[in-house]
Amino acid sequence: MSGFFIAGTDTGVGKTLVAAALLHAYADLGLRVLGMKPVAAGAELSAGVWVNEDVAMLRAAGNVQAAPELLNPYLFREPIAPHIAAEHKGVRIEIPRIRAAFEALAAEADVVVVEGVGGLLVPLSAQQDAADLAVALDLPLILVVGMRLGCINHALLTAEAMAARGLKLAGWVANRLDPAMAAYDENLSALSRRLPAPLLAELPHMASVDPRRAARLLSPQKLTALL
Repeated sequence: MSGFFIAGTDTGVGKTLVAAALLHAYADLGLRVLGMKPVAAGAELSAGVWVNEDVAMLRAAGNVQAAPELLNPYLFREPIAPHIAAEHKGVRIEIPRIRAAFEALAAEADVVVVEGVGGLLVPLSAQQDAADLAVALDLPLILVVGMRLGCINHALLTAEAMAARGLKLAGWVANRLDPAMAAYDENLSALSRRLPAPLLAELPHMASVDPRRAARLLSPQKLTALL
């Protein structure tokens, strides 16, 4: 199986953008690709169906058809921490169920890109968090760093948490959230020196999310080397 787990330094740092961009980029290389978001919190009713915009973007970026319950085993309407949303709904997020869905997707695709939820240590239940899910899926991680004030600390803490769980950081992406970020180049240089993985791409600030534009900034050579 080939695939990646997309982790972020926080919520709202561009995990979905990067995950969808990777799907487009690998599809352009002629591979069969699927995007999975095991847990999604926040949905709106559209034509009688509850839809999460992140899940919809990943589905659109893939080029293989798959059942919705495999692409997104857990969908919650409330845009809140997943373990709290699960408690409100009276369900438990079960990692074995997610693992089974991932294996079913992996049987149909060359690359499966799995987007995490929130930051790496966001709880999924009273006992487990998103890092436990990454361990269970046994995938290399790609870290999305939201480039804004405080990003160095968030990125290095996340990298330490990955190492503590025995997770492999395959690469990272700098996503410029703050177009007026002071000392951007210096922050990028500091992260490049300290993070134990290659920088895969720098994404400019985008007024609107555009995964195809982001895909064009990903090096085919670097992507191929990750497989």
